[in-house]
Amino acid sequence: MLHLKSCILVIAEEISMVGLIYAFFLACLPEGIAHVGDQYGSTDDGGQSGTAGKPIQAAIEASGLDRVMVVVIRHFGGIFLGSGELVRAYGRTAAECLKSVPTCFVKSKVPMDAEVPFELLGLVYHQSTIFKVEDINQDYETGTEGTTMVTFKVDFDQAESLKDALKNHCSQELEFY
Repeated sequence: MLHLKSCILVIAEEISMVGLIYAFFLACLPEGIAHVGDQYGSTDDGGQSGTAGKPIQAAIEASGLDRVMVVVIRHFGGIFLGSGELVRAYGRTAAECLKSVPTCFVKSKVPMDAEVPFELLGLVYHQSTIFKVEDINQDYETGTEGTTMVTFKVDFDQAESLKDALKNHCSQELEFY
């Protein structure tokens, strides 16, 4: 994008783990100043305070996207931009970029633990298939006598329904952690 003779390059990328933010940032760095915003914060990287990182972060928040990082790089074109013009340039560039990125719906998973008597394991596994739980594991050493600790992940919006289904189908009370 060209803005008042300044070339502005914007790069947006999905960031699935916080630890990948710095690696992505370094991969984007050419010579010059890079201004960064993500859902966790922003930086003006030595530029005028509040003129780059904050508008980029505001564009991310306004987009409704999650797990994304935007790097905006401005190559000086010979015209000094005032604070207001910089804010508009960085914010508008980031917002335009985010409108065009492909998106996908991601459901958050929540970890659950249940202390399950051995005789109810079949029921728990049956319900786990109905609710499409992931990463199901058993630990026979953690539970009390005659039980096992079952751990798994389930869609956030299904967690309470799964608890209710297990409680309704069990002859004994299950302990959830």
